[in-house]
Amino acid sequence: MADTVRDKFSVGLTGGIGSGKSVVASMFAARGATIVDTDKIAHGMTVAGGPAMPALLAEFGPEFADASGAMDRARMRALVFSDATAKARLEAILHPLIRGAALAEAEAATGSYVIFDVPLLVESGAWRSRVARVLVVDCPEAVQIARVMARNKMPASQVQAIMAAQAPRSTRLAAADDIINNEGDLAALEPQIARLHDLYLAFSAGTITIPSQRL
Repeated sequence: MADTVRDKFSVGLTGGIGSGKSVVASMFAARGATIVDTDKIAHGMTVAGGPAMPALLAEFGPEFADASGAMDRARMRALVFSDATAKARLEAILHPLIRGAALAEAEAATGSYVIFDVPLLVESGAWRSRVARVLVVDCPEAVQIARVMARNKMPASQVQAIMAAQAPRSTRLAAADDIINNEGDLAALEPQIARLHDLYLAFSAGTITIPSQRL
């Protein structure tokens, strides 16, 4: 399969933990975009009987499966957070499978354009060449921490550790073609989503040319 989506305008959507990326994706979906959720795909790869499980268990051992036969996410998370080599080994197994499944979903998409929801888009590097635009959902780091603490009942130190493993906010913003500010409420998101949706429809229809500079 080709490493890009043929004849479809595509956007790479990303943002740090707690940025509200999932809410933004759902708002674009409500306007007719096809959302390809790479986290959802990854989860499907690592359920009991999932296509990644044989390779994962061969690489890391049977103790990395839980009682149901799915990947033991807590054990794997603890390992990769403490061992960069293990993280690279995990990604070497998962990323090609996720990429192939995501591109297949996009090829079959019937929406007005495709949005790839990729939490680690900036960190992976390769996704930038697969999409026409990078859209970053942004908010202050203090807002990220507060949201995740409230949502996941995590201490601030644990949230900060997760954030430290992601690209810095400044790096995400530097990679962005388009930015959505999500430090407020849903009412503040609506006009930003509407403007970008109209822009992406125009790009998809070819009525305007995709510029190289950020809008």
